[in-house]
Amino acid sequence: MKPTLQPGVTTTARFEVTRDRTIDFMGEKARVYATPMLVRDVEVACRELLLQHLDAGEDSVGTRVEIDHTAASLQGMPVELVVTIQEVKGRAVVFAVEGRDSVEPICRATHHRFVVDVKKTEERLLAKAQKAGLA
Repeated sequence: MKPTLQPGVTTTARFEVTRDRTIDFMGEKARVYATPMLVRDVEVACRELLLQHLDAGEDSVGTRVEIDHTAASLQGMPVELVVTIQEVKGRAVVFAVEGRDSVEPICRATHHRFVVDVKKTEERLLAKAQKAGLA
């Protein structure tokens, strides 16, 4: 991890609520941003910020997401997720996330990620796959 990985570092992820980010179970007139896709977008935005402050061979895995999805965003609306590093304790990193569409705030979230060595993680997963009879 680089010394630039510090609380207060922030970025803004911007994207559009595309069809594949919406719910489909209430019909075409109610296609809004699906909470599971919002969670995915929060994780991706946090990981992308973190990657800028990691060394070669490092990546991260998500370990916890707490989210309040407070407003519906329609298909086609722009969304911004403001991601801020709140805390760094060893390899554990906590992010605060605030999201909004072009009309109103849509979410508040806290996301935890853990920095890993990619090669060591691959080795650990291979050992688990062997124990499970999957390798």
